[in-house]
Amino acid sequence: MSGVSDFIARPRTIGETWVWLTGMGLVAALVMIIGLFGFICYRGVIVFWPTTIVELELSQEAQERFGLPEKIAGRYLGESPRVAWPSTVDEMRPGGGLPEKKYFIGNEESYGSRFGAFTSDEVVARTKPLNLLVAERLEFGEAFLYPVEIKLSNGGAISADSPDFLTLFREELNQINQRRKAIQRLEKVQIGQISWRIEKLRTEERGIRRKGEPVSSSDAARLERIEEELSGLENRYRVFALEARSLRELQGASHLVYRLPHGELDEISLDKVNRVYAPNRLNLWQKVRLYVESLHLFLTESPRESNTAGGIFPAIFGTFVMTVLMSAAVLPFGVIAALYLHEYARQGPLVRLVRISVLNLAGVPSIVFGVFGLGFFVYFIGGGIDSLFFSERLPTATFGTGGIFWASLTLALMTVPVVIVATEEALAAVPAGLREASYACGASKWQTTVRVLIPGSLPGILTGLILAMARGAGEVAPLMLVGVVKLAPSLPINLVPPFIHLDRKFMHLGFHIYDLGFQSPNAEAALPMVFASTVLLILLVVVLNIGAILLRNHLRRKYTTDTF
Repeated sequence: MSGVSDFIARPRTIGETWVWLTGMGLVAALVMIIGLFGFICYRGVIVFWPTTIVELELSQEAQERFGLPEKIAGRYLGESPRVAWPSTVDEMRPGGGLPEKKYFIGNEESYGSRFGAFTSDEVVARTKPLNLLVAERLEFGEAFLYPVEIKLSNGGAISADSPDFLTLFREELNQINQRRKAIQRLEKVQIGQISWRIEKLRTEERGIRRKGEPVSSSDAARLERIEEELSGLENRYRVFALEARSLRELQGASHLVYRLPHGELDEISLDKVNRVYAPNRLNLWQKVRLYVESLHLFLTESPRESNTAGGIFPAIFGTFVMTVLMSAAVLPFGVIAALYLHEYARQGPLVRLVRISVLNLAGVPSIVFGVFGLGFFVYFIGGGIDSLFFSERLPTATFGTGGIFWASLTLALMTVPVVIVATEEALAAVPAGLREASYACGASKWQTTVRVLIPGSLPGILTGLILAMARGAGEVAPLMLVGVVKLAPSLPINLVPPFIHLDRKFMHLGFHIYDLGFQSPNAEAALPMVFASTVLLILLVVVLNIGAILLRNHLRRKYTTDTF
């Protein structure tokens, strides 16, 4: 009897062991996911926090070794062991180097590098001067400097010894930033609309003249009207261009005279300075305000300096628009295909082969879809559209080149298997009694499908859409072939007619992260932006998924089986 009892008890013990092992695996996976997400969020959130700037006095040996002056200023980044060339094999042990502290020293045009790392023996003294300013420039990154005076456009000057120097400095910068925004509005809106209209008229003129001689009376009249309109547009263009030129001249009239920590005097136009602040004077509340301001600029400005500075608004906007277009394309095609396979197609070897092919498509590498999208959507369909409707613009391609529309369709094609499978499972989960009740009431198959099956399976359909959005929003490889670029100053949706530009190239957060991490000429300077952009990409995907989940839950409550 004891042997029988052991035999009966053993499967239960083994089963409990596997349950515990499965739970431990789940806990380990959750810990890794939460840890990775927490690390990325922490590194991405602290990027914009204003930290103290220290002035370093270097030893003579450090000056000769790094080619730096006696005094520099920098932001402390962390400590790590120095990797030095070993003189013996025994010194090649990991961690055998001297500990060194790494600083962001800015002033790249003066020092030749934005970073420096020094051991304790190489730093003679450290101070935290209160009058040290951080100047965020439009070129060459940040500068750490001591202000001397501001030369104003009216010939006056503001001395740094003035008690309200920083206030007057910020007011002057605000005026310059306002003029910069006015110039951008002139160039992108007024001048942009005129340029778009001029290009359209010149394209129409070329199309008329290509018809050959003699020109018909109607075409001649149209050419005359085109010339008149072009003349008026060119006059307006010159007016706006003159206004923009006068504003630019005002921009370069004010200058900042400053002194570097080692004593060298220099001068910079205030038009090249974005903002300034004194980090060593800030209290906690001022640091919070500056942090919020930095975050706002990061979210609303365009990138600069090879994407290592400025903001990422074009990338956020491009990612959002592309994901919405992809969702609008993949949902109807995926639902229609699933409806046909599950409800209308005669089940047999051919349908099973189609289902197997759909499942296999989900495992195809994304770069293969990118190559297909380039060949089919861009060259074949886009080239055909150009030949039929934009022949007067050839050889300049309109739709026969990468754009946000082709990128959205390529990702829709890549994610459509997910929607098909999820929709089929949702259709199969609709109770058979609902179908029979619909048929018993005299409804046709189409009426049953539209009024019973689709509403009942909407939560499952939206689950497939959520999975498709999560995958499509983070893809990079296919986008590199069908429309994404490093920098796109013009958004795919803007105030320039026809307002929605599906043929334009665009920026994407995933490609932006790849470009910063692997293609940036200054990888160290780009590292903080990599973490900040990664956090935003995760948050954008989460926000889109939460919106779809809330809609799914609403539809699930609305179309429960109790309501039929």
